[in-house]
Amino acid sequence: MMQRTYEAFLLLFLALLSKATSVKPCPRPSLPQDDSSFCLSWRLAVEANNLRGWRTVPTQCFRYLETYMIGGQYERDIDFILGQILSYANGIALSDDGMDAWILDVDDTCLSNLFYYKGKRYGCDPYDPSGFKAWAMTGGCPAVPGMLGLFSKLVNSGFKVIMLTGRDEETLGQITAANLHNQGFVGYERLILRTPAYKGQSAVVYKSNIRKQLAEEGYRIWGNIGDQWTDLQGDYVGNRTYKLPNPMYFVP
Repeated sequence: MMQRTYEAFLLLFLALLSKATSVKPCPRPSLPQDDSSFCLSWRLAVEANNLRGWRTVPTQCFRYLETYMIGGQYERDIDFILGQILSYANGIALSDDGMDAWILDVDDTCLSNLFYYKGKRYGCDPYDPSGFKAWAMTGGCPAVPGMLGLFSKLVNSGFKVIMLTGRDEETLGQITAANLHNQGFVGYERLILRTPAYKGQSAVVYKSNIRKQLAEEGYRIWGNIGDQWTDLQGDYVGNRTYKLPNPMYFVP
């Protein structure tokens, strides 16, 4: 009898002890979401390609993007990516046939349109094709920070650098070549622009077709750099692709 009473009290004691010491899950704090935190999440979704087909930057993100683009973080992000590119490129053993290649986009990869998009509230205003064409026709696009240095290192290392852009060859071919030259982009293998044969094609289809032609010519595409995901998607994208930040516009 005493043994049963002892066991009953022991079980009761253990039950009470377990209840007193059990860990209850902490409630998740409710964090207020201001414009800055929303815009940070929005930009992350854009750069991760989780947000597609967007037409304009949310108006509440104007100041956030202004700070990001001209406050130093944009340049720091590019500098970090360029470091990764150089680390990879320096480890490539080039062949002696001159067919080791890199593909570089032009707009906001080599040449910056930041000054133009500042007037468009960093993408909060809708895309204006005629306005952008007028801007490009000035030939005044500066180099994207750090990209000239990367370009020069690739060329001097023996890579064939091919500039591939969606700009129209007939209207912007000469001015684009001059703009690149004036900014120091000298020594690339070729500059490829969109011809009438590719009019109406999406960026993915157009650039895939060009890369296919390059591969059939014998080029080995070691790397592909662009500011748009559509620069880096499709066929023959290369051994490695690198996305530069650009939260100001989306090219389908």
